[in-house]
Amino acid sequence: MTKTKKSKKILNKQFAVMKKTIKPIDTRIKEEKRTIIKKKINENKTVSVRQVAQTSSALFFQFNTQLGPPYHILVDTNFISFSIKYKMDVVQNMMDCLYAKCIPYVTDCIVGELEKLGQKYKIALKIVKDPRFQRIQCMHPGTYADDCLVQRVTQHKCYIVATCDRDLKRRIRKIPGVPLMYIAQRRYTIERMPDAYGAPKK
Repeated sequence: MTKTKKSKKILNKQFAVMKKTIKPIDTRIKEEKRTIIKKKINENKTVSVRQVAQTSSALFFQFNTQLGPPYHILVDTNFISFSIKYKMDVVQNMMDCLYAKCIPYVTDCIVGELEKLGQKYKIALKIVKDPRFQRIQCMHPGTYADDCLVQRVTQHKCYIVATCDRDLKRRIRKIPGVPLMYIAQRRYTIERMPDAYGAPKK
C-alpha cells in the first residue's frame, strides 16, 4: 500500500461532527418562536446635569480688562493689622505700589470682625472708619469675611484683594483675573498684575 492511498483513506475517514445549532435570536427562526432580547431600562436612574461656570466677559484669556485706575481694593482684616504693625499708611502705600489713585473698600463683615476683636484692634477700626475708605453692604448672614470676599470677587472682577492670610490667598489664586495685594519686605506688593510698576521686584 503506497503513501498516497494511505493519505486518501485518512481523508475519507469521517470524524465525529458536532451538531450545529442556531441561536434562539436568529432571524431565520419564525417570529413566533424567536426570542427577542429586551434591554433593561433603569427607571430609577436620574440624569446627572453637568454645570460649567460661565467665564466673565471682563476676561481676555487671563487678562482682566476691568482693572484700571482708579483701582478698587477690597481690604481684609489682617492686612490692616499688619499695616499698623509696620507703621504704614494704607492709602499712600497702595498708591506708591500701583502709581495710580486707589480706593480702599471694606465690607460690613470686616468691620464686624474688627468690632468683635475688641480693644486690641481699636486703631484698625478707626482706620477702617476713615472717610477715604468706602463701605460695602453685605446681604449674607454672619461676619465671616473670607467667604464674603471670595464671593464678591467671583461675581465682580473689578476688585483687587488686599490680604496677608495664606488660606484666603490660596482661594483667590484659583479665581482667574483677580490680583492679590500683600505686604512683603515692609512694602505693599501685588501679584498677577502686569502694570504694577511700583511693586518691589522679587
